[in-house]
Amino acid sequence: MDSFNTKSILKVKDRNYVIFSLKALSKINENIKYMPFSLKILLENMLRHEDSKYVSKDDILNLIDSNRTKKLQEIAFFPERVIMQDFTGVPAVVDIATLKDAIYALGKDPSEVDLSVPVDLIIDHSVQVDKYGTIKALEYNLGREYKRNIERYELLKWASLSFKNFRVFPPNAGIVHQVNLEYLGEVVKVKKIDNEEIAYFDTLIGTDSHTTMINGLSTLGWGVGGIEAEAVILGEPYYMKIPEVVGVRLKGKLKEGSTPTDLALSITNELRKHNVVDKFIEYFGPALSYLSVPDRATISNMSPEYGSTLGFFPIDQQTLDYLELTNRGHLIDLVELYAKHQGLFYDNSYEPVYSKIIDFDLSVVEPSLAGPSRPQDKIVLKNMKRDFYKLLNQGVESKENTNIDIASTDEFLKDMKAGETRVYNGKKFVKIEFENEEFLLADGSVAIAAITSCTNTSNPFVMIGAGLLAKKAVELGLNVKPYIKTSLAPGSCVVDEYLQKSNLLPYLEALRFHVVAHGCTTCIGNSGPLHPVIEEVVKNENLVVASVLSGNRNFEARIHNSVRANYLASPMLVVAFAIAGRVDIDMTIDPLGVDVNGNKVFLKDLWPSSDDINNYIHTYINKAIFSNKYSNIFIDKIWDKLPVKATDLHQWQENSTYIKKAPYFDNFEIDIKPKSNIGNARVIALLGDSVTTDHISPAGKIPKDYPAGKYLIYNDVEEKDFNTYGSRRGNHEIMVRGAFGNVRLKNFLVGPKEGPYTLKFDQKNIEFIYDASVQYKEEGIPLIVIAGKEYGSGSSRDWAAKGPKLLGIKAVIAKSYERIHRSNLIDMGILPLQFQENQDYKTLNFDGSEVFFIKGLENLEPNKLLSVTALKSDNQKVEFDVIARLDTPMEIEYYKNDGILSFVLRKLVK
Repeated sequence: MDSFNTKSILKVKDRNYVIFSLKALSKINENIKYMPFSLKILLENMLRHEDSKYVSKDDILNLIDSNRTKKLQEIAFFPERVIMQDFTGVPAVVDIATLKDAIYALGKDPSEVDLSVPVDLIIDHSVQVDKYGTIKALEYNLGREYKRNIERYELLKWASLSFKNFRVFPPNAGIVHQVNLEYLGEVVKVKKIDNEEIAYFDTLIGTDSHTTMINGLSTLGWGVGGIEAEAVILGEPYYMKIPEVVGVRLKGKLKEGSTPTDLALSITNELRKHNVVDKFIEYFGPALSYLSVPDRATISNMSPEYGSTLGFFPIDQQTLDYLELTNRGHLIDLVELYAKHQGLFYDNSYEPVYSKIIDFDLSVVEPSLAGPSRPQDKIVLKNMKRDFYKLLNQGVESKENTNIDIASTDEFLKDMKAGETRVYNGKKFVKIEFENEEFLLADGSVAIAAITSCTNTSNPFVMIGAGLLAKKAVELGLNVKPYIKTSLAPGSCVVDEYLQKSNLLPYLEALRFHVVAHGCTTCIGNSGPLHPVIEEVVKNENLVVASVLSGNRNFEARIHNSVRANYLASPMLVVAFAIAGRVDIDMTIDPLGVDVNGNKVFLKDLWPSSDDINNYIHTYINKAIFSNKYSNIFIDKIWDKLPVKATDLHQWQENSTYIKKAPYFDNFEIDIKPKSNIGNARVIALLGDSVTTDHISPAGKIPKDYPAGKYLIYNDVEEKDFNTYGSRRGNHEIMVRGAFGNVRLKNFLVGPKEGPYTLKFDQKNIEFIYDASVQYKEEGIPLIVIAGKEYGSGSSRDWAAKGPKLLGIKAVIAKSYERIHRSNLIDMGILPLQFQENQDYKTLNFDGSEVFFIKGLENLEPNKLLSVTALKSDNQKVEFDVIARLDTPMEIEYYKNDGILSFVLRKLVK
């Protein structure tokens, strides 16, 4: 349908493209010109998909007027493609394979279940840093990756052969978001239908929260739960409320010494104050002309950290320049003319109408880090020492610590013997013997220094900058202590190429920053083990050692179970802190070390100028590098030899500890059972603010004495072969045992004890959460979780909803939710409830021992108030209302169906 007669022809050189013209539509409604750019892309998508079933004429009109009327109604969005990574991709493939089995069991043709949109899956999350500090690290780690994950990779290869529209990038191809930015993204796509070439805006969703990075390339995309993505893959639209769009006006220019990383951390810190959860952020203003696409991508990547759905940069000359640099110059004419015709080419001549505008001045940005456990907690570099000692003193500032004289410390420690421990001014020191040398390991010592993640390793400014800083350090004779686990994991093979061509890689290697992988590594929690000597001392002496990484996540126990202080920083500062060997240092005044002549060396002596960095960029980075690296991105000898064939149904291996048929359709009934009220429910976890999906479903190491580890041992898996929770997401038996399995989880039912424990009522026994849930299930008792603000922040981790579902959790009552996790809960049939303003479990005087009754589920409507009764142990009743965070009619449908997968199956059957 084309109710507004917008279908027209756009001529680009000698080719005619069919388009759905926003210019034609603006003649009907002049408000279109002043719509936010991101909403214009949604509008074009709706015009193209108007069919009166999913997209109506009224839906289109509602979107046009939404930022003026504030009517944030539900719309159907049709993403053009989906991207995945292996941690989220494996369970998605397991779900779809299980769905095929369910269709077959119901007497239908399993080939009816197939992919309706193109899906690209990039294997980047599984590689671990097993070997480091050697030129052989990359080859060794890749070999270990294949050996550990062969069953998972065979499943993914089966999917690539058995599903249409499913393409897999083999290991070592790069990080999903950098491959998307440098290779997959087209800004404007072309599709041939009935002999017509239709041009339209490239849009996508991804099963990783940092899919938002692609908005730096003016391409609308964001992260969703794996379950939501599965529905889109199987032909459902993505239902969403029309988003509120907040404009961020960027002005000024970064001053000398500040980096795009510092800018991203500063914006993250600022936007968190404005509560932009569920909102689109759109950047505009004079500073855009100074920000390259990699700079923009660094900022857009951090959208989940500042809470928004995405952070969009409009199309302009920088967009076109980046397409040319990355060997996509053939797109430039179409992108430019199409964007100008549709009113999406940014020239700073007018401001769109936003719901709110936030001003941000780049010139005030200072060198910064973020930590020790949240990416929004910015620390200006000069305050780093003070902030660490505040952490060490459990939140109490101490001038005594920050004024420690290095000479007096050395005097106090000079006669220490190996194995001896001393405390000086509140800081613990241990003398260790490592590789035939003696070192002092202390609170604040750097244990891990990692140049890692999609956020920064796509940005040549900070990568070349790190190389130049290393060059100066090596020339002065500085080094990195051998016990520090160093790693360089570029998100793109292009980075290796320009670091080699510029002869900067040898200097990084001299400081032990060898290339260890082309994957997420430390940022996703795959830092690998610390050296046993370090691990033992940290554990025995309860040292607060640190990691410094150029990542986007530093949640508790994510980087490494034994590393309690984790700081995000630019690759340049990662190298600097590795040289210093400690984080309790003010690098603006304290020396990092001494040169070969005994002279003190300061950060300012090593820091490269912006001109030097840019000269290297212009000299060594060109289109040929991108062309060469991406021309053979699918070639992998090991992958090609995997013995896998296409079949309609997956052949499940009963003894596999990696891949198991999902249980979601066990005892499936075609007819929907009406939702009944939740009664006699017990609290399995009473939690505070900022509980992340890493707390709910960790990705890293599996401890042997936790339920998941015990399960693996019972199934004859040795501890050395446990791999990680993330790699085991194809096996629900392991993942349900890992639910709430973070070693730093603070469940107030058992506080101050940390870990996956709960109080089993009525026995009053402290149990593992999994073990208690089994007992509750046998007793027929439903479970709930009570939490504070920002529940479910972090990764778009569907197992953070699947795990609780399999535990028997029926509802969560929280102060507020992060967007993706709230959707994931609904998509698994768990009810997200929200306390009303100025209420929480503290104001209601709950301690978690109450029995809860939730009423009003029989006639659900968006954001309906439900009544809750809490019965205390003395039979006193506390009654209060909560908001059912089912925000749209489709979310209610998914919840009624006990989840989106059951909804899709019923639809397929009918």
